Amino acid sequence: MERRTFLKAAMGTGALISAGGIAAPALSQGAAARTLRFVPQANLANFDPIWGSQYVVRNAALLVWDTLYGVDENIVPQRQMVESEAVSADGLTWTFKLRPGLKFHDGEPVRARDAVASLKRWAVRDPMGQMILVLQNELVAVDDATFRWSLKAPYPKMLLALGKNNAPCSFVMPERIAKTDPFQQITEYVGSGPFRFLREEWVPGAKAVFAKFDGYVPREEKASWLAGGKHVLVDRVEWVVMPDPATASAALQNGEVDWWENPITDLVPILRRNRNIEVDIADPLGNVGSFRMNHLHAPFNDPRARRAILMALKQEDYMRALVGDDEKLWKEMGGFFTPNTSLYTEAGGDILKGPRNLDGAKKLLAEAGYDGRPITLVVAQDQPITKSFGDVSADLLKRLGMNVDFVATDWGTVGARRAVKTPPSQGGWHIFHTWHAGADCVNPASYTAMRANGENAWFGWPDSPAVEGARDEWFAAPDAAAEKAAVDKMNTAAVDFGLFAPTGFFLSYQAWRKNISGVVKAPAPFFWGVSKI
Repeated sequence: MERRTFLKAAMGTGALISAGGIAAPALSQGAAARTLRFVPQANLANFDPIWGSQYVVRNAALLVWDTLYGVDENIVPQRQMVESEAVSADGLTWTFKLRPGLKFHDGEPVRARDAVASLKRWAVRDPMGQMILVLQNELVAVDDATFRWSLKAPYPKMLLALGKNNAPCSFVMPERIAKTDPFQQITEYVGSGPFRFLREEWVPGAKAVFAKFDGYVPREEKASWLAGGKHVLVDRVEWVVMPDPATASAALQNGEVDWWENPITDLVPILRRNRNIEVDIADPLGNVGSFRMNHLHAPFNDPRARRAILMALKQEDYMRALVGDDEKLWKEMGGFFTPNTSLYTEAGGDILKGPRNLDGAKKLLAEAGYDGRPITLVVAQDQPITKSFGDVSADLLKRLGMNVDFVATDWGTVGARRAVKTPPSQGGWHIFHTWHAGADCVNPASYTAMRANGENAWFGWPDSPAVEGARDEWFAAPDAAAEKAAVDKMNTAAVDFGLFAPTGFFLSYQAWRKNISGVVKAPAPFFWGVSKI
């Protein structure tokens, strides 16, 4: 029986009522109204938003840690923890003052030295932070409320770097936690955000719990994405992990959970027939699918092997496997940036579209020296996006004559394994699948996956001076026309180099019960302003 047929049949029985098939415990009416139960996209297997860049970790971190700035719905950075900033006339010195009354969850005030330590840890792992480090003279606390960042050359996009929504965000932690090696995971989860993390109730694979932080003082401005007043209207948010979509759908229909982050397209018609449920597109900027290759190890250390994938991969196969036949929900891409935005380009992208050339791809693989060695394809089975993509890729690689080592695992394990640089035969990898929120892909500044700076690049560690040079041109561009020209050059270089393979642009759904209000369309689930009656 096919997956779609099985899911619809299972939902028709109404037999699945909760994770594990066990009914959820009854809550009193008052407690239920104050508790929001949410089904996240995946298990929260680790909880360090600087060490890793998985969206599920970033999404949880947004509840616990605050940022100095936050982008609004127009992707414009606004003050958040900062009361004011000043930049010298030559653009070399930035001075920031924290707003008064900020407190960590342990009762300690937020001080400038906490922000300094947090920024130092973040900058090591974040692409924009790495750019600032190259320019940095010093980053120091002036007093408890003020810190100064002095540079050797201007960095006009400083506020975007400190307020962007893509991982890793520049979350502010207590100094003692922020001094953790950025390549080691933190073990203490204390922030100053609108929710406290209840570590004693954390059961990886099952549940994560967040409680309203009564010491949080929201800004006065209207909330907009990561900006403005983060007013919390519930006492408690419970993340209930439900990897099986049919189980999550049944739980939402039965009222056992209140909000499901990413219902699969197959089940949306069933949810829409339930008069107690609202279904909508999660984010109009959508997502960019990714087939990520390891540039450190054969065969994908050879650009001919990477271009073979670009030549053979059919985006339509990936999109239909994920979102079905509704062509309003997906489109093919001739480039890497978010479609229907000002910098989208298909320059140099002919190889990504049009008829697929398997024979040509096989020839390139042979020229690259592929010798039949196992290709380690690491696929998270608890994440519908990666599971769908992985199944298509396994078939594609086999049709290309490749020996596939299909590693079926969970999303948390993928997050840990993709950081490993050892050969695939020693616990490393050749390929993994992920996706990037369209909001992260509108320009080169926040597009982590488009870095090609070798050891400091995102997982796969591509090294392309041409891609990096075009990126630098975009940062230095004096006007919109020059920015577009630089992105055209960057797209062409990335295709020629085989940076990674986009698997298509797609929209995702979210669903919630109609007694929940305040759910917004955004690249992440924002829990401030959400209430339950």
